[in-house]
Amino acid sequence: MKDYYAILGVSREATQEEIKRAYRKLALEYHPDRHPGDKAMEERFKEINEAYAVLSDPEKRAQYDRGLLGAPEFSAQDLFDLFAQVFGFRPSRVAPRGEDLEALVEVALGDLLEGKEVEVPFSRLGPCEACSGQGGRRVVCPTCGGRGVVESYQRGFFGTLVNRTACPHCKGQGFLLKEACPTCQGRGRVPREERVRVRIPPGMDEGQLLRVPGYGNLGPGGPGDLYLRLRVKPHPHLERRGADLVYRLKLGLAQAALGTRVEVPGLSGPIPLDIPPGTGHGEVFVLPGEGLPHPGGRGALRVEVELAVPKKLSKRARELLRAYAEEVGEAVAPEGLWDRLKGFFHK
Repeated sequence: MKDYYAILGVSREATQEEIKRAYRKLALEYHPDRHPGDKAMEERFKEINEAYAVLSDPEKRAQYDRGLLGAPEFSAQDLFDLFAQVFGFRPSRVAPRGEDLEALVEVALGDLLEGKEVEVPFSRLGPCEACSGQGGRRVVCPTCGGRGVVESYQRGFFGTLVNRTACPHCKGQGFLLKEACPTCQGRGRVPREERVRVRIPPGMDEGQLLRVPGYGNLGPGGPGDLYLRLRVKPHPHLERRGADLVYRLKLGLAQAALGTRVEVPGLSGPIPLDIPPGTGHGEVFVLPGEGLPHPGGRGALRVEVELAVPKKLSKRARELLRAYAEEVGEAVAPEGLWDRLKGFFHK
């Protein structure tokens, strides 16, 4: 059995008034209207109502204390009926916020090493200054008297209930527009260009969204949020792969065969790298800690080797390569063969 006393946070000797007080506090705190879409909060609200439904009834409480009562079955309507029974009303939905917006922010790859503060221009709907966001001249709604809700009564599981619903005449606003503002056409908001300064965190992923609360469009319940989508400018030498960076190192035949020392570009400056003799095409050298920041530290710089075969050779260079081929036993085309074939095909 569930411990209903623990759920409400009261002792087993609690009075009915103490139980009711505890329920009122918890029901308001965990009501689904305050946590839209949160399934855990909905389950907690259901559990609180379940506990109160038993402990607030002396007969059910006595049966529960003797271990003779199981958990009652509840529908969603029953839960809200119980809430209304205790509080005397059904809470109306809060006014909707304005729409969320999205804007693009572009940074260089190097900016992601330590993060960067940037200023982002964007457009949003803000209050109309001509009518102070009122939309024009307003009059009190005669149907609801300016409250935005109308009441109806019905008998529920726990007695007579007072239902509050949005006024159908003024759509829950409590007023009617007598004369529309010519500037905003009665909407109460107009487009405006703004700028916001934000800090791009180190290592932020391409396409990731950064939320800036309260910078969306204005709405009856306040402004929405602004979401900034990151775009990273192409780097002249480096390519990003998650937290790793990739550099394609072009080596000549002699460098790959004999070994050499090169400098590869890093985000903090050139990095010396020793290439051992006999390095082949496609080999990868991994430099830890030279990539982008991530929660566990920093990624690596991966240097991928590409052999650069020369297309134009001097006479001396060709002679040396032929001598090398003869030395290692590699068969090559005779001198001038390709020139003769080129002339043949172009006749």
